[in-house]
Amino acid sequence: MENLKEMRSWLDDMKLDHPLVIAGPCSAETEEQVLRIANELKDTDVNYFRAGIWKPRTRPGMFEGVGALGLKWLQKVKAETGMKTCTEVANAAHVKLALEHDVDLLWIGARSTVSPFIMQEIADALEGTDKIVLVKNPVNPDLALWLGGIERLYTAGVKNLGAIHRGFSTYEKTKYRNIPEWQLAIEFQNKFPDLPLINDPSHITGNREMIFDVSQTALDLNFDGLMIETHFDPDNAWSDAAQQVTPAKLIQIMRDLKIRKESDSEAEYTSQLSNLRAQIDVLDSQLIEMLGKRMKISDGIGALKKQKNVAVLQSNRWNQILGAMILEGEAKGLSEEFVLKMFKAIHQESINHQEKIINS
Repeated sequence: MENLKEMRSWLDDMKLDHPLVIAGPCSAETEEQVLRIANELKDTDVNYFRAGIWKPRTRPGMFEGVGALGLKWLQKVKAETGMKTCTEVANAAHVKLALEHDVDLLWIGARSTVSPFIMQEIADALEGTDKIVLVKNPVNPDLALWLGGIERLYTAGVKNLGAIHRGFSTYEKTKYRNIPEWQLAIEFQNKFPDLPLINDPSHITGNREMIFDVSQTALDLNFDGLMIETHFDPDNAWSDAAQQVTPAKLIQIMRDLKIRKESDSEAEYTSQLSNLRAQIDVLDSQLIEMLGKRMKISDGIGALKKQKNVAVLQSNRWNQILGAMILEGEAKGLSEEFVLKMFKAIHQESINHQEKIINS
């Protein structure tokens, strides 16, 4: 699959003056709930009304969606509001039912993307469709697996394609439900700049209070749109309650985030500068997080040295580290002077941490 300008056609044809917006409840719960949310989102910046019909859950016994019945509710949404509809499909049977109920956009979830067998089954079921199909990144940070799933659809003749960045699972405890790994999304854009890329801040954050900031970062990084879970009573939602926002809050978020596209050269410069600065902000945040982890290890070393009554400063070890880092820095285009200054500062902070532990 090669990058082609035509990949953007389905999005460009919409002639939007704002980012693409996909919004609606995590799960379709009742007909009344679906229609109420849809009517509150009608005549806003929302372009597609989303609702989970089948919910792949980690453990059995959890709410797994209302099933095919919910597709009839989506048909009523379209009839009453004129909004286009979308839902997740996880197998060929889901695809068949969604197409029969004229769902406008289908997305494939992270748990499905991770399996080439499932992706091929879905690709075969969608062969030649003119529906829009978006592929979420797999649960693990594997760009080849993500692109491979999209390529299977492309090979099956699905032309209206796009991707959804929803973050990646991790064993570490972080402020995110799923770590964004922004650099992987940036690499995706570099490989396929014309393949529409949508951000899903709801699943990245798992926390409605963080949705605005993640959405802003995504737009600064030139994402084409957002998928945000929306419920009139988020705290009592049947699934993913903590990450859903009310329709009123979504409207406010979109008002604050809205980026109008300009055509003059000054606006192009500003856009490119904002994108590069956003990439630096992402990397700076990762640097701070990594340094924090390093100092926690220093705390552990300090505790061990205190237990064994060993001196904090170990000159031989320090010289070995410094020599290795200077060589590695040179290979990355970093001057010896910079590497020395940086690692001396890191080393001093590490000593401070260890001394604090030893003297406590």
